[in-house]
Amino acid sequence: MGPRLRAARKHHGATLTGVSRATGISTSTLSGIETGRRKPTLEVLLRPSKEYGASLDELAGTAPAPAAEPRATAPLSFGDGKAALPLTRYVGGLHAHKHVLPVLEAPPARPRQVSHDAWEWLCVLYGRLWLALGGQDLVLSAGDVAEFDTRTPHGVANTSPGGPVEYLIMFGPQGERLRPRTSSAAARGTGDRKAAE
Repeated sequence: MGPRLRAARKHHGATLTGVSRATGISTSTLSGIETGRRKPTLEVLLRPSKEYGASLDELAGTAPAPAAEPRATAPLSFGDGKAALPLTRYVGGLHAHKHVLPVLEAPPARPRQVSHDAWEWLCVLYGRLWLALGGQDLVLSAGDVAEFDTRTPHGVANTSPGGPVEYLIMFGPQGERLRPRTSSAAARGTGDRKAAE
């Protein structure tokens, strides 16, 4: 709840002080809810929900899955032929998209780089992806994963000869990162035990 409320507030372009004035909830209470130190009541939640224009389901992360769309509905499309399909539809927290870069007729130029506040994970599903990350140039193949702070200038391009490239992106607010629950050493240990048996 806290990270979703914080993301909704930032998306709305509001400060804790501004929301406090608009809702009558103290800044310390709002801060405590956003950081998880306080559990909000329904009455308290209704006021920022109205202020941000977000439903309680969105803020609680319990929004129902959207109704199935007709198969003919195309994903988001960009002028350069790139397509992106949003895989999550809620306010705040982590978001996931599937991207497809089209087949190229000529070798690509170095990707145009952008930067913004977030943290990103990228996994190549098919083809070869050129990731320009700051001064680094990486070519990722199917199964390769990259994780980076998006304040570092970054851009991507298709380097697959004669084919598209497909990849997944997960991104979240700055500082919100994926949390692995197993270590590679633990995973290797399990495999070693099975081999020994």
